[in-house]
Amino acid sequence: MHTKLSVNINKFATLRNSRGGNNPDVVKAAVDAERFGAEGITVHPRPDQRHIRYDDVFALKNAVTTEFNIEGNPLGEFIKLVLQVKPNQVTLVPDAEHALTSDEGWDTIKYASFLKDTIAQFKEQNIRVSIFCNADERLVEAAKATGTDRIELYTGPYAHHYHTDKNKAIKDYILAANIATNLGLGINAGHDLDLHNLEFFKQQIPNLLEVSIGHALICDSIYYGFENTIQMYKRKLSTII
Repeated sequence: MHTKLSVNINKFATLRNSRGGNNPDVVKAAVDAERFGAEGITVHPRPDQRHIRYDDVFALKNAVTTEFNIEGNPLGEFIKLVLQVKPNQVTLVPDAEHALTSDEGWDTIKYASFLKDTIAQFKEQNIRVSIFCNADERLVEAAKATGTDRIELYTGPYAHHYHTDKNKAIKDYILAANIATNLGLGINAGHDLDLHNLEFFKQQIPNLLEVSIGHALICDSIYYGFENTIQMYKRKLSTII
């Protein structure tokens, strides 16, 4: 199965915001990423707008020609934004308002009712929904009842343990992916995936539809160049055992 690479461009906005002005231009970054081979663009606007801002999202909607994915915590203003922009996909992430980065998936049992009601709003507008989910059998099973189209496996723990014991690190993800597939849920993945651990993850999760990668990819671009780095990541996703 072909796995799409969606490039998260938040870090371009972080750099821009550190000096003001519009350098680097996040819209140009998205257009260039697509031109260089990205099959999707991901943004994660946060309430404090410390990187991608809401006005960026509207500008990007008119520029992105591949797949536009907006991720974030589905609170009032975020829901309003997504329903106005109508991206190809919305990824729901339970991050706290001042979280440095997303660091866990949804408790799909505890928040089942909230997720079901929220997802229904997006589905009514024909927006595909993915929810951030830990590699936990119970939580993946409960995700099905929310009405989501896909889950995005939170790969932080996998990345953290990869260099110690990659086979142990991937074990729960294989189980979670198999359960998701059997339930008819699509599988995305993201968080701390990089040039070192991405290839093995893809090999072990062959039915992976999409990965969203930002921080590591942008950091690698400093050394290897943006176009070359995107192609390097795509090659990791195309390797066959």
